[in-house]
Amino acid sequence: MYEGWDAAGKGGNIKRVVKRLDPTGYKVVSISAPTEDEQKYHYMRRFWRHIPLSGEVTIFDRSWYGRVLVENVERLTEPWKIEKAYDEINILEDFLIDNRCILIKIFINISKDEQLKRFNKRMNNPFKAYKITNEDWRNRAKWDKYKEAISTCIAITSKSHNPWIIIDGDSKYNARIKCLEYICKVLKKNL
Repeated sequence: MYEGWDAAGKGGNIKRVVKRLDPTGYKVVSISAPTEDEQKYHYMRRFWRHIPLSGEVTIFDRSWYGRVLVENVERLTEPWKIEKAYDEINILEDFLIDNRCILIKIFINISKDEQLKRFNKRMNNPFKAYKITNEDWRNRAKWDKYKEAISTCIAITSKSHNPWIIIDGDSKYNARIKCLEYICKVLKKNL
């Protein structure tokens, strides 16, 4: 599962990870804001249908962590529900691991300056301008609040048996290599 700042390179990183995989054995699930219909149910419901069967791989481009990150910073969810979500996330992940799911949590971190460079580069490229939205700029304006939410999230949900790995994403190339190395290391250990 990938989390990270806007323009951190999550999508490009995922493309490199799946490049040599058998396309029948994995799926990539890109998560965005919940739809009106999804909001009628518990927030975890929309993720359950994507949990892989034994022998399959699901790569989440963003995940249930949106509850404690975006929904928290943007005040879309009441504070007590955010606190409860941490427990629910830890319980879910323990359940998955107890049932032999290999859960890899990657956070791609970039500096505020690097994010601005990437935003501007996207804005000036007609083939990538669609990737930058008002929401991206709004989130950037709340950098410090997101940074605090990310730190809290990682502190609460990184466990010895289920750690986060923080990848320095200022160099996309180096970040891709580090992610691939880490994924290979975890898979070798657990398969």
